[in-house]
Amino acid sequence: MPTRREPGDLLQGTLGILILKSLLLGPAHGYAISRWIEETTSDVLRIEEGSLYPALRRLQDRGLVQSEWGLSENNRRARFYTITTAGRKHLRNEAEVWLRYSQAVTRVLRVEPAIA
Repeated sequence: MPTRREPGDLLQGTLGILILKSLLLGPAHGYAISRWIEETTSDVLRIEEGSLYPALRRLQDRGLVQSEWGLSENNRRARFYTITTAGRKHLRNEAEVWLRYSQAVTRVLRVEPAIA
């Protein structure tokens, strides 16, 4: 059973979870990753470069993603990221924790008394 975490720890890792989830579709460069997250959340979540690239570097440093240079769809040089086996395992574990946490918060928000 996963260990109990502080809410700040959970929120800190959220971007990493979203990035790893996007990479299940296959290799992608940073802009494609951020666009996928934005489109999937109907633009509720907007990922800025200043957050995205440091998160990708942290994931790479932890061995959860790997990268290589290639050409984007408009023939520009771009770094393409791929999820590793360790990244898939990490995503499964973290997604389970996140889903349990978000379901608990949702239950609290839906219980009476109603939010006015």
